[in-house]
Amino acid sequence: MTITPTTLTRAAGAAAVVAGLLFIGIQVNHPPMELASVTTTDWAVRNVLKTVMAALALAGITGMYASQVRKTGVLGLLGYVVFATGFLVMLAVAFVAATVLPTVVHTAPAYVDDVLTVAFKGTAAGDIGLLHTAITLSGIAYVAGGVLFGIALLRAGVLARWASALLVAGTVASLAIPLLPPVYERLFAVPTGVALAGLGYSLWRAGRVAATRAVTVSPRLDPADAT
Repeated sequence: MTITPTTLTRAAGAAAVVAGLLFIGIQVNHPPMELASVTTTDWAVRNVLKTVMAALALAGITGMYASQVRKTGVLGLLGYVVFATGFLVMLAVAFVAATVLPTVVHTAPAYVDDVLTVAFKGTAAGDIGLLHTAITLSGIAYVAGGVLFGIALLRAGVLARWASALLVAGTVASLAIPLLPPVYERLFAVPTGVALAGLGYSLWRAGRVAATRAVTVSPRLDPADAT
């Protein structure tokens, strides 16, 4: 198979679609954020999927930015860097949650409990080290990057405008999570998940159109035909 810019663009679009769907699916019937959940298979599977989701989202937004780098300008670059940072740190935190926390929950339950508390915007009783910084950075970069990148995509007008606007609204809305009962906090992933999927499909479709146009272009004349 020949790898072309169009192929990579479509692959990035597909990655964003899957990331958006995973982002929503992970929230369905999510177990409570407590020590008893950390050692379950459900916990491990969800956090592995979250790691995969973050990696796919990184690939997806990279394709979105690369496909319209000139039109999004400085705002697009800034939004992409910040948003990508958010997903990169999210990937790292999810990996730790899937592989490290279950192994130390019995020997250091207080530490794990503090990690879970900080993850949901609470105040830890003890010191969880740089993981506190990582969780905080992930949240800030996710919101700020989503807003900046969404606005840049909206201004460029290349991908679906409704999905770009929903990305802005979805990431901003997540700021309300600490103000609402825990039962509602998982719902805030839905707008962003739908936005990622919508943008990914728009990017995939744009790549498909470009590939179709390339196929319909007349081939070069054979030297024998030219004579």
